[in-house]
Amino acid sequence: MATPPPPAPRPTPPAAPDSGPMILSTQMILGQMLRVSPRISDLIFSPGRPPQVELDSKLTGVKIDGLPFLRPEDTVRIATDLIGTNKAAFEKLRTEGSCDISYSLAKSARFRVNIFTQRGSCAIVMRVIPSEVPNFETFNLPPALRNICNLKNGIVLVTGPTGSGKSSTLAAIIDKINNEQAIHIVTIEDPIEFLHAHKQSTIHQRELHSDTPSFALAMRAALRQAPKIILVGEMRDRETVEIALEASETGHLVFSTLHTTDASKTIERIIGVFPLTDQHVIRTRFSKMFRYIVSQRLMPKKGGGRVAAMEVLISTMRTREYVEKGEQEGKTLVDAMEDGTLEGMQHYDMVIEQQIRDGIIEMETGLAYATNAGNMRLNLSDILDETQRDLAKTEADAEARLKPGKSGKEGRKTELEIERL
Repeated sequence: MATPPPPAPRPTPPAAPDSGPMILSTQMILGQMLRVSPRISDLIFSPGRPPQVELDSKLTGVKIDGLPFLRPEDTVRIATDLIGTNKAAFEKLRTEGSCDISYSLAKSARFRVNIFTQRGSCAIVMRVIPSEVPNFETFNLPPALRNICNLKNGIVLVTGPTGSGKSSTLAAIIDKINNEQAIHIVTIEDPIEFLHAHKQSTIHQRELHSDTPSFALAMRAALRQAPKIILVGEMRDRETVEIALEASETGHLVFSTLHTTDASKTIERIIGVFPLTDQHVIRTRFSKMFRYIVSQRLMPKKGGGRVAAMEVLISTMRTREYVEKGEQEGKTLVDAMEDGTLEGMQHYDMVIEQQIRDGIIEMETGLAYATNAGNMRLNLSDILDETQRDLAKTEADAEARLKPGKSGKEGRKTELEIERL
């Protein structure tokens, strides 16, 4: 009897195609990063690094499943999602290497976004914008700044480095005016950060590139839009400064910002954008029209978080003279601020010294952020002496514990000797 042939082998099913690593949506990535802490100030995406958040002025990597580190294609994909259909931003990124946009995560957060190229790849920095407009109480602004809301004309400048809270300060001032006065306000921003609802005031917010091609053009247009207040996001060039001066001289109140560190450098920056032949005239015009120069620095706080130190220069007969004629020995804006505390003026080192004495910031932090660390060290000599004595006593106690063979009497003698030194 013949043996039956063996059954034919079943065909092997084709292998499932390799789908590659799981691609997380931009919204999922942002959501996981925001859950790290409610105090996050910035989100940073850089090729070769994991997604990072800035928390209390320190960068921290965020562990995200499926995204241990960012590849160049990841940052390009995230940037593309953030830009969306904004053709002007795409074109600016292509031609200038960076672009600024705003981005909203539904029911969660808003961001001010800067996308830029570096080493042939794409990187992203996203500033977290609080969902609620800050106010004087929550932002703990100096009481003297409330008087800004009653001004009818002139220029108010809020200055400081990137991330020092300039936009938040201006938003709090605009919000107070919005709650109390029935006036027309026009803002020109790059991009729009805080969204102001119409309350007592009517507020029109214009965004650079979306609603207007430049600050200068929007400023000129604003003069024909019958506002009482014009907020321009930043005085970036000579033309914008010139139009701001013109607007203030024709009865408008102008708010703006500058990336300068204090009042003196702010004035020099404003004057310096003009040619030497025009600077004397500009000094005279600016001295008559400036009302407040508020400068800010954010510093790490004891126990976590950050606290602002704010310098406030107010227009008085004395400060107008110093602005017009320039500062001289014994006639400086710092001298005027020191003598003008009853009028609401304050300079950085006064505020920082008080924050050190109140235990809000560490002494090393305060000295690092001070304008004149040498003078501050002298002013804090009483605290420094106590600190040094406490440190010596601590060191003596530690030394005594490390030498168990010595009697307590001998230990105390060593401690007293060190304390006397």
